[in-house]
Amino acid sequence: MSAAESSSSAEAEREALRALTFQRLHPKAYLERFLAENARPDGREPGEWRDISVNVGSISTADGSALVRLGATTIVCGVKAEIAEPELDSPEDGFLVPNLDLPAICSPKFRPGPPTDEAQVLSDRLHEVLVSSGAIPTKSLCIQPGKAVWTLYIDATCINYDGNVFDATLVAMMAALKNTRLPKATYDEETGRTLCTRKEQGPLQINRLPLSMTFGIFDSVHLLADPASFEEPLLDTTFTVTVDENGGLISVVQLGLAPQDVLPRCIAASKARGVELAQRIYGSI
Repeated sequence: MSAAESSSSAEAEREALRALTFQRLHPKAYLERFLAENARPDGREPGEWRDISVNVGSISTADGSALVRLGATTIVCGVKAEIAEPELDSPEDGFLVPNLDLPAICSPKFRPGPPTDEAQVLSDRLHEVLVSSGAIPTKSLCIQPGKAVWTLYIDATCINYDGNVFDATLVAMMAALKNTRLPKATYDEETGRTLCTRKEQGPLQINRLPLSMTFGIFDSVHLLADPASFEEPLLDTTFTVTVDENGGLISVVQLGLAPQDVLPRCIAASKARGVELAQRIYGSI
């Protein structure tokens, strides 16, 4: 390497270090400078989404599984089916038990120890979406009314956190459920036991395929789609719009205040992206 090249390389390293230092000390000003040029720190435009990829069936010990990457955010999800007794007031309804784990290994923002409040809140929201959407009818999980039903434990773990973990986890959970195969189960009235055979397996009854799209408002002006981890703590308001594979609206969650015209824009963008994304993701599973 020549002296000129060496000097140029050293200057580039110093410039990168200065940029990184400015980003850490003044994150809001750092983001403002990018948005002034209609860009974001990761190279996207304000309304641009990150690439998403889905792989299913990678966990051989699970009844269904999926690995999802949304940008650098990575989620692995496994479904485990167990037989349980139904509730007395719902003798034909099985159970969906989604859970999201945000371990310390996925990001410096999380610490070792019991589940964080954020993980619990997100798990509750995921459960609400799965139940309210009617994605999997709980009655389809019935083996024998009042005696035996399926409980589906849908456990997702974040391997790498780079923002918008809710959207990525919902895709991972639905892809894993679509990949799930349950053994044929029959209830023996005489013995009071449920017998299963893995020689006969069948898919779950899935009526809808919910997808969520999250947006954030920065500095009361800029609407950012699919916020990254650097952007999330700087946002004034977030919207999460959940739609099905046909663009049907399932739910809207808004945290913070926003101008009245923003929500309709988010819903319209979510419906368009939801239809396109469902065909691309779920069509091949």
